[in-house]
Amino acid sequence: MSPTFPSDVTLDYDGGRDEDASNYPSLEDKISKAVAVTQQALDQYRRPTVMWTGGKDSTVVLYVVREVAAEMGVEVPPVVFIDHFEHFPETVAFVEQWADEWDLDLVVARNEDFVRLDASPGDEIPLADLSETTRRELERLDYEGDTLTLDADTFEGNHLLKTVAFNDVIEADGFDGIFSGVRWDEQESRADETFFSARHDSEKYPPHDRVHPILQFEEADIWDAFWEFIVPDAASGYPDGFVPESADDLPEGIAATDLPISPKYFEGFRSLGTESGSAKSDDRPAWVQDLGASTERAGRAQDKEDLMGRLRDLGYM
Repeated sequence: MSPTFPSDVTLDYDGGRDEDASNYPSLEDKISKAVAVTQQALDQYRRPTVMWTGGKDSTVVLYVVREVAAEMGVEVPPVVFIDHFEHFPETVAFVEQWADEWDLDLVVARNEDFVRLDASPGDEIPLADLSETTRRELERLDYEGDTLTLDADTFEGNHLLKTVAFNDVIEADGFDGIFSGVRWDEQESRADETFFSARHDSEKYPPHDRVHPILQFEEADIWDAFWEFIVPDAASGYPDGFVPESADDLPEGIAATDLPISPKYFEGFRSLGTESGSAKSDDRPAWVQDLGASTERAGRAQDKEDLMGRLRDLGYM
């Protein structure tokens, strides 16, 4: 791994500390801050990238980055999609469709060790079949056992299939600023994040910064941004601010596939993880639900196991 982070990057790594969404009371306030953070990042980093899951939050980040890049007259950074082998098929199709629609430089990150083994979710893999690098990562986790069950929702699986795969891409492509769609209100371990967050410990990951333009957004703000800006910009003729009650409630001539919104959100999912580890909270579309009645990630197996803090210390989002 690269031993040091570029010395010419000068940013306020404390920006946003001790703040929350109430410091940005309107959608305009939240968007203005997202734009300002993005402008700083595109100006400072030599090789930025956008971490895009195909989910609502990272799509808002991608929209802001694309808009600001156009205003600044710079190229849209490459976009990294982490393939952990357990995505909903609709998620993969959505990412491919809109990467093509928006002419994105899409980089797919995978743990190549499991590609080499032609492994599938649920497979029990002897540790002796894994590469020395993968076994070393398991040692970092104090993993005990002679086999590993491939499951992206476990502590070990998440680290190997997501974090390690992403770190490999950061190192291989030399990315120094990573745009990420985390929010203060989304998960307890993210509540103290700052807009620019240093990840410079080369013993843990390739030195880089995380850039968090939408920390100040709440779940409802994310959907407001879609209906006010993202959807009308993407779908010609879509009426500004119109919020459909279902996929059958769209304006005439507009189909759900014309919108940069994963179909799983129309089905009632509020947070998209693995196919086996995500559950919808209602049959109504995500934005129609009572967003204050429960947390959006309550249906995520990864969060039920209370792993987020440990995973983030290893380099997870």
